[in-house]
Amino acid sequence: MDYVGHVIRPPSEAYSMIIQVTVGCSHNMCTFCGAYKDLKPKYWVKDWETVKKDIDEASSYKYGFTKAFLADGDVLILPTEDILRIMNYIKQKNPAIETINVYGNAKAILRKTPEELTALKAAGLTVIYQGIESGNKEVLRRIRKGAFPDVMRECAAKVIDSGIKLSQTVLLGIGGKEMSHEHARDTGKLLGEMSPDFASALTVMILPNTPLYKEYQEGKFVLPDKFGLLQELQIIVKNMNVRRKCYFTSNHASNYLPIKANLPEQQSAVLKMIDQVISNKDESILKPEHMRAL
Repeated sequence: MDYVGHVIRPPSEAYSMIIQVTVGCSHNMCTFCGAYKDLKPKYWVKDWETVKKDIDEASSYKYGFTKAFLADGDVLILPTEDILRIMNYIKQKNPAIETINVYGNAKAILRKTPEELTALKAAGLTVIYQGIESGNKEVLRRIRKGAFPDVMRECAAKVIDSGIKLSQTVLLGIGGKEMSHEHARDTGKLLGEMSPDFASALTVMILPNTPLYKEYQEGKFVLPDKFGLLQELQIIVKNMNVRRKCYFTSNHASNYLPIKANLPEQQSAVLKMIDQVISNKDESILKPEHMRAL
């Protein structure tokens, strides 16, 4: 396989056929993300023959894929006809594949017409993964996310209306201690307003090759401690007044406390559990530091 650099994919795509269509991210300005900072150039699109060769090779494996994921972080930005060509070829070579999923940032989603999203849905696009990180406008400005809450609401509605499932991730701690409460409150509210099919909370990891690391070294960014991060998680869930069923998780390797819950049904139970952990300051049930990872 013609994999370039570290191929990034969501945890739920662990057993998918991973086809790297683009390398890097066309935005590549988020202060916390080190995934593509060392790439030169920062972003490029692979030619069709290279992608086709990878699909052919992956299709020859005996594993028997039922899912495919188009990497890296910005495939949805491509012209729709190019994405459809790739998807159709994957399904032609692998009739058992039922779903094909991608990452999609706000810019990419906004560029797609409703008709284009419908065509992608009909071709097998099942889930768009979107990292919104925060629901607070000032936090989003500081981390150079490239989109504010009003745009994210528009994107969410557009994806959901197309019938494609929406999976959104947020980052515990990304507001630092300074904006911890505001970040958590506004993030929970925004998730509730958007009501994605899936929502996940990860914990920000401060990586040496990022602008956030420099802020951390200079004392301009202070990460909340583990119980401060749990308080953020609690506030997010408390404010997630979703309008439809949402499967919420915090079971990523970066987190201290794994949670899997269907909201709104299990909202009260989740809040009670987090409150007990915080009140008792019981670190024994939290993930040890050496087991946390990206």
